[in-house]
Amino acid sequence: MYYVYILKSLKNGRFYTGSTDNVDRRLKEHNSSGSKYTRTTKPFELVYKEEFKTRSEACRKELFYKTGKGRDLLKSLL
Repeated sequence: MYYVYILKSLKNGRFYTGSTDNVDRRLKEHNSSGSKYTRTTKPFELVYKEEFKTRSEACRKELFYKTGKGRDLLKSLL
């Protein structure tokens, strides 16, 4: 299974959207060494995840959530 996940920075309240096959591992990675884009805004908490059968479905949904309409939808979900 693949997932789209939304993290919230406990430092500045901003959201980070990603996709992975292991949400727990990615959350630990973001909170430990940190990826290039999240290093300065950690720690994070998981606020949303959505499951998909294929990586391509998860990637498409991740890209959607990064658009204006997708961000608006996320605001209503969170």
